[in-house]
Amino acid sequence: MHSRYPFWRGPGINLEHKNLNNSEVLSIKQRFGIIGNSPQLNHAIEVAAQVAPTEMTVLITGESGSGKESFSKIIHQLSARKHGKSIAINCGAIPEGTIDSELFGHEKGAFTGAYDSRKGYFEVTDGGTIFLDEIAEMPLSTQARLLRVLENGEFIKVGSSKVLKTDVRVVAATNVDLHKALEKGKFREDLFYRLSTVPIFVPPLRERGNDIDLLFRKFASDFAEKYRVDSIRLDEAAKQVLLRYRFPGNIRQLKNLAEQISALEMDRNITAEMLLKYLPQNRSTVPAIYRGKDSPEGENINERDLLYKVLFDMKKDMHELKKLVHDMIQNDDTSTSTLEKHANLFKNMDENYEPQLVEPTPTEEPYYLETKPVDPSTYELEKVEDVTHETEDESLSIEKKEKELIIKALKKNNNKRKYAAQDLGISERTLYRKIKQYEIE
Repeated sequence: MHSRYPFWRGPGINLEHKNLNNSEVLSIKQRFGIIGNSPQLNHAIEVAAQVAPTEMTVLITGESGSGKESFSKIIHQLSARKHGKSIAINCGAIPEGTIDSELFGHEKGAFTGAYDSRKGYFEVTDGGTIFLDEIAEMPLSTQARLLRVLENGEFIKVGSSKVLKTDVRVVAATNVDLHKALEKGKFREDLFYRLSTVPIFVPPLRERGNDIDLLFRKFASDFAEKYRVDSIRLDEAAKQVLLRYRFPGNIRQLKNLAEQISALEMDRNITAEMLLKYLPQNRSTVPAIYRGKDSPEGENINERDLLYKVLFDMKKDMHELKKLVHDMIQNDDTSTSTLEKHANLFKNMDENYEPQLVEPTPTEEPYYLETKPVDPSTYELEKVEDVTHETEDESLSIEKKEKELIIKALKKNNNKRKYAAQDLGISERTLYRKIKQYEIE
């Protein structure tokens, strides 16, 4: 396993098939609209093509926006099930209270609003393929139902006691480390090993080298045709900027970038300066999942950890400031010697100082914080004097801050939960639960 890859490949199996030759791989790319020549991409296509004729369950891993759904289409279309139905389901977009009904169906009167019986996706796609995206977002109770389908093809509708049979091939995908989810008890171990019979890793765009330029030119050509204008062209400097950018949104972000420039720029020859205007350099302060570039693989700071760190640092600074003011009043001394006693309060300050979030320059890998993950359990709290008894104003509520950030994200995105969830770095289902928890209208 390459240490840079953030996603687990899994033990899986070793397919003893003969590797596809270049013409066969090229044929698959042309058929499914896949652009690129990176070795990692070619290997993923080979594995998908080899496993397609079998009935094995496949787990596709890779970052959001890297094109995982395309591989589920390859597996379905190259299998004996190609004439059957194929449905793609985003598990993170279905509320926890309705996902069982969506997947397995329900009987009339099973719950409030169930005025008629309904077939679920596993019944509808009998004889076909079902693609379960964001499988890690599936509730544990639904995971148990899914395991039964995978093991013996049986399921029970919500509100029924009758066992039904289905013959469905499952292809699952995730953008999170399932090993971490197992350790936290958020994913069933038996389902994990059942799903990961054959793992396929889809590389992030930043690891695909010149594929970035190939994809950009393809998108530029498509949008030139769409808007009936000449296609935009990057000069050499702009091309180098594009290749160095890390694209946290992967192919989806690159496509949006090409469309923006195609629609807005009058000059069709794009320079590095022009391109940089469209590459986000300023990181939003809305908490999301951050990873320091020197941090160990898979070790992330989630929004709550980050808030804890900010609040503890604020409390330290406030306490230090109080001591400084107290010393100056007591001794009637405003000399530099008094300030030097509290050097820690000013050591990082300059006229442009903004605490915590250090913005990188374009050549310093934008979209990464210059910080290392912090475990709140390692904070040396004994070194911070408890001053909470001095004033009630210093008590800071994590829940209150979280609620404020959610409201801010919803307002920014015109109450569209999908885009607000993306800004916050959480799933739409998690955001839906938070909105109910905090009673946000």
